[in-house]
Amino acid sequence: MSEENKMELPGLDLLEAELERERYKKRYGRVLRSTAFSLVVVAAAAVLIAVLLLPVLQISGTSMTESLQDEDIVVALNSSKYKTGDIIAFYYNNNILVKRVIAAAGDWVNIDKDGNVYVNEELLEEPYISEKALGDCNITLPYQVPDGRCFVMGDHRATSIDSRNTAVGCVSNDMVIGKILFRAWPISGFGIVN
Repeated sequence: MSEENKMELPGLDLLEAELERERYKKRYGRVLRSTAFSLVVVAAAAVLIAVLLLPVLQISGTSMTESLQDEDIVVALNSSKYKTGDIIAFYYNNNILVKRVIAAAGDWVNIDKDGNVYVNEELLEEPYISEKALGDCNITLPYQVPDGRCFVMGDHRATSIDSRNTAVGCVSNDMVIGKILFRAWPISGFGIVN
């Protein structure tokens, strides 16, 4: 064999370095795939939690002022358990409304001309409202809440369209998205919603 035909074989150090580079590429690929998979799983879990367990909603309108302001972002707990005074979100005509629970199924609701609310003939204490008003009321009072429903009202009684009007009426339990837990935005108002 001539000198020209002779190939120089790589040394052992060069082969080991090349083998280590190939191993590194495989490890890097596995870590990259594992990280991408983990991120997809976390994102899917976050979406499921946000949709099914803790829906995040943006307030639109003034029917709940002073408690909630227009454009506040709130988090609700998907639950069918709520009581008088709780703020709930519910579906109404392809929209989501947010109102306060005033009475449960079977309760009698009465509202006088000054806006005082009575549930089962007892005056309801409402420290969350700043101004009482009869508002847009076209139901016959006193009114008994039907089975499987709750009577809701907005905190801004003069402008809120709610269970006092047959356009909205009482809210069916299966239409309730959940109970509003806390305000997430704006940061200055971050905290539990009363």
